[in-house]
Amino acid sequence: MEERRSQSDQLEDRLIEFAARIIRSSIELRKTPTRRHIAMQILRSGTSAAPNYAEARGAESRADFIHKLGIVQKELNETAVWLRILLKINLGKEDLIVAILQENMACQNYHGLDQDGESTQ
Repeated sequence: MEERRSQSDQLEDRLIEFAARIIRSSIELRKTPTRRHIAMQILRSGTSAAPNYAEARGAESRADFIHKLGIVQKELNETAVWLRILLKINLGKEDLIVAILQENMACQNYHGLDQDGESTQ
């Protein structure tokens, strides 16, 4: 029987998949200087949540854990803002952008991403 994966493992996997989705979608954005700028910003913030969460999981103290989770939250927040900007400039890819934005929000609200270090279950 397969062991049940922890919430932390599930969230880390979800953040890795989110980063991969950001990378795949950013390739289409690089057609103009403005789009290239936005793509680079989204790449930076959207791909940093997963490794920062992995760092938080290895934190040396509760305070370090909380601090690193705060970084994850900030990067996801920034990514959400860039995605909302993309929606405003109407690239014709609204369905894709909305789906990525929804996944971003789901990651932010995931039970394992509680910034006060307490379990949310």
